[in-house]
Amino acid sequence: MTTNYTPPLYIKIASIFITLLSIGLIFFIGRNVLKPVLLAFLFAVLLLPIHSFLRKKLKLYNTLASLISVLFFVAVVIGILTFISFQISAISSDFDIIQKNFNSFLYECHKFIKEHFKVSIWEQKKYLEDVTKDSVKKGNESIGTMLVSVTDVLLDSTLIPIYTFLFLLYKDHFILFLSKLFKKENHAKLKEILCQIKISINNYILGLLLEMVAVSVLTSAGLYFIGIKYFILLGLITGILNMIPYIGIVIAGVLTVIASLSGTPQMSVLIGILVVNIVVQLLDNNILVPLIINSKVEINALVSIIGIIVGGATAGIAGMFLAIPLLAILKIIFDRLDGFEPWGYLMGNHLPKKFIWKIKSNKNVEGNV
Repeated sequence: MTTNYTPPLYIKIASIFITLLSIGLIFFIGRNVLKPVLLAFLFAVLLLPIHSFLRKKLKLYNTLASLISVLFFVAVVIGILTFISFQISAISSDFDIIQKNFNSFLYECHKFIKEHFKVSIWEQKKYLEDVTKDSVKKGNESIGTMLVSVTDVLLDSTLIPIYTFLFLLYKDHFILFLSKLFKKENHAKLKEILCQIKISINNYILGLLLEMVAVSVLTSAGLYFIGIKYFILLGLITGILNMIPYIGIVIAGVLTVIASLSGTPQMSVLIGILVVNIVVQLLDNNILVPLIINSKVEINALVSIIGIIVGGATAGIAGMFLAIPLLAILKIIFDRLDGFEPWGYLMGNHLPKKFIWKIKSNKNVEGNV
């Protein structure tokens, strides 16, 4: 005689946390292997419409359709990098002017500090020399780490297109594998989950690209009006780096300030750059992100921030980029699995206007959220 055993709530919660911690530990240990695989999976999902068009409309073989899709993706990336490299080479030709303007700007900063904080220029230079010496020592110690990082980037750049091609090539194979894991009565739910994951990831990445274009255009326009020479390049770099949470916009701001020294060292221009970046970020955070990004993935801000921080601590910049789509996939799975609906709801961003507490005395207590 069999009986259905329902474990207590604390056992369910403990099992879920142990499972999540185990998955997190596996990701942390194998992050160097999993980063290119997960990035390739996202790009493969993004390229699925092109792959499907080539197969269904143009009647191409699966291998050829997969290869053309990946080559198209690689060509777009190479085109963007080529444009940036040409523009950077143009900036490098102004290096002497940048250095001269930087020294002039630095001297004005020294004078400002001397007049307002009563610190002599000699003391300021002595402090900068001491800091520079410490930085040089630390830089020499980190050369090996930098070389390893560059090697990892080059390796990932080679592996990601290969993995993307293989994901597209064996798409049907993977789906058949998943269908074999579950009973036939669960195939409808499995199909629903896979379709929703595809739609969510596609919408998120397309939304991210739209946000990148919008930020690039807004920044380029702002830099053009304040008279920055390489406004198109700097706007594009700002849009690309803006996809890296937190640190991306800071790096873009520093690069913009350095590039602006090719024209003038005036403080008013630097203040103008700061104002442009602040205005663009306000528009991005309050209009573009809620309209383009948050509408594509229904993840609330608290879970997003925690996921980005954990992703960054686990796998660096790639982990920060992967955090949101992975959380979106988890939410889709939780929403459609029995017993996991509360966790999917916890990750969502839909807040009820009212809630009702039901008490044993059959009295309902109404409150506002």
